[in-house]
This record gives sequence, structure tokens and C-alpha cells, in this order.
Amino acid sequence: MSILHQVALTYLKNVGPTIAKSMISHFGSAERIFTVPKGKLLGVPGIGPKTFELLNLGDALRLAEAELKFIEKNGIDVIFYTDPRYPKRLKICNDSPVLLFSKGNADLNNQRIISVVGTRNATEYGKQLCQQLIEELKPYNVLIVSGLAYGIDVCAHKECVKLDVPTVGVLAHGLDKLYPSQNKAIAEKMIANGGLLTEYPSGTIPDRENFPQRNRIVAGIADATVVIEASVKGGALITAEIANSYNRDVFTFPGRVGDEFSEGCNFLIRHNKAAILTNPADLANSLGWEKSEGSSNIDQQLTLPIDLSTEELLIFDLIRQHKLPLAIDDLTIKANIPMSQLTMTLLNMEMQGYIRSLPGKTYLVN
Repeated sequence: MSILHQVALTYLKNVGPTIAKSMISHFGSAERIFTVPKGKLLGVPGIGPKTFELLNLGDALRLAEAELKFIEKNGIDVIFYTDPRYPKRLKICNDSPVLLFSKGNADLNNQRIISVVGTRNATEYGKQLCQQLIEELKPYNVLIVSGLAYGIDVCAHKECVKLDVPTVGVLAHGLDKLYPSQNKAIAEKMIANGGLLTEYPSGTIPDRENFPQRNRIVAGIADATVVIEASVKGGALITAEIANSYNRDVFTFPGRVGDEFSEGCNFLIRHNKAAILTNPADLANSLGWEKSEGSSNIDQQLTLPIDLSTEELLIFDLIRQHKLPLAIDDLTIKANIPMSQLTMTLLNMEMQGYIRSLPGKTYLVN
């Protein structure tokens, strides 16, 4: 597909990710959207007369041409949602962006990704928890994602840079600026091992409504979201709610009763919207992670159980060879087995004690 036309999609008025993907599905490519007779666009599901009237196809292409010059000049990567490099965890979210602008060298499909969020008014207690969490996660080869805001966000990024843990900051504006500007120095360091990510082209200012949109990327790109400190009314709780809506795991540290920036965490726990963390090590244990260092090849030498069916043996071997928890979405592709059939087979194998299920619909061999 033409990058010009992919970028132009982001400039179409009243066309969000859902309608943009519908247009791509209908015509087969971004380029076709801009080359077919305009009247045919009325046949796309989601495009009514009002949206049709506002379609600024020519203007969008002109803006995209200027954006491509900015992209080339600044070494920015454009990742369309059909690109294999597009974050696979985010892609399955129904409102995921159609296009991402990235700067840096982050693997957005890293084996393990955790989002860390919290208040902009972090206390020393919260900062200490954040630092301990990153330190505890380092041996697991994890990618840490946050929003590069004041408080807990930037604390997480700084600790990652300090410990050489890859980290990505998701922005609520274009890559031609940085908000808040005080975090520019740490952002530049993040590009060396991680990077910056946004769905917004250059020239987009950090409007208020962009932040909840940004938060859905933070929630959707990760295996789990950790809320460290948060008030009841704040962006961290919005991110947690979005993560819950995506059926992703949410964890939080409890706080002292009455503390403003612990009220949000205690709220999540009280309403069963987050699992409680009392120690940073709890997170890896809860996710069933094993440290990547010093792994053994002994498992590969074990024989397969002889009392499993041919299909069950295939599934068992795929999970065992993967070593790390294998997601059901990946397993259905590797095994070439329909999801409905695979679900029943996995349940049967789990009941027999051959495998165990972990949060996030992932599986390990017992």
C-alpha cells in the first residue's frame, strides 16, 4: 500500500479508526479510497450522507504529502494496522488506531509488555514502588509502556533508562513537539532503547480529548496494566477501565486509607477491577512468568505423554516448545485449529493436568 494514502487517512474529517478500517476492507487498500469515484464511498458501512459531505479527500492528500516530508526528515516510522510490526495486542482491540507514528527502536510485539500508569502528583512512596517494580521486572526482558506524563509515568521511564530496560512513551500529540516539555531530556534517552509512539500526525496539539484516546493505546498494547498511585478522578483510572474492557489484567498497589492518591487504587481493588499487589514480585508470579536468564533445555528432551490424542499431542508440544506462556490466539494459528475446537481441547487437557491456564488466556505445560 502507498504510505501517502495511509497517512492521508488520518486527515479525513469525521473518519475514525473503525470507519477507516471499514473503508480499507471495502476497497482493499488505502490508495483505492482516494482513487475510486467519490460516490462509491457511500457504499461503505458507516459512511452516511453527512460524513460523505465532509470527506476532504484532496486536502487530506495534500496534508499527507507535507507530513511525509516531516517523517523522512525526522526518521519517523509509519506503522499501518496491516503491517506485521503493528502491535498485535493492540490490533485485536476494536478501536485500535489505523496508523501509528513511531520514533526509536522498540519492538512493539515484545514477548512481555507491561503498562505502568499513575498520578501526576506522585508521592515518594509511589515513586519508590515504581522503581522497585521496574527493577523486579528487568530479568524478564519486559518492555515498559507509559504516557510520559509528570509523576508515575516519567518515574517509570527514568527507571527504565537507568536500568537499561526498553520503554515506550505514548503521546497525545504529534512527534514535532513534546508535552510536557520538561520531559524532553528523558524522551531523547528513551529513543536509544525504546522510543515514542503516537497516532497523531505532526501539528496535533495535546488537546484535552486526546489523552483518553492515548490511554487506550497504553492499555491495549500491553499484557497487563499496573496502577501505582491514582486519585479516583484521573487518567490512570481511565486507563484501568479501558484495560478491563479489553479483558486485560489490571494490578494495583493498595494505599493508606484517606490518602488522596491512593483512593483510586483502593477503589479498583474494592470493586474487583484490579488484582492487589503487595510486592513487586507478585506481578510476574501472577502472570506465570519465568525469568529469561539461565533457562534450561531439559524440557526439550522430555518425551510426550502417550495417552493424548494426535491433536492434543500437537498442542502439548507447541506449548512446551514455546517455554513462555503461549496465548490462545497464537496457538490457534500455530496449530491451525479453529478457536471453538481448540478451547474445548485445552479445557480437557487442563482437567487432565497436562497444562495450566494463566491470566490473559495463556497456557503453560505443567
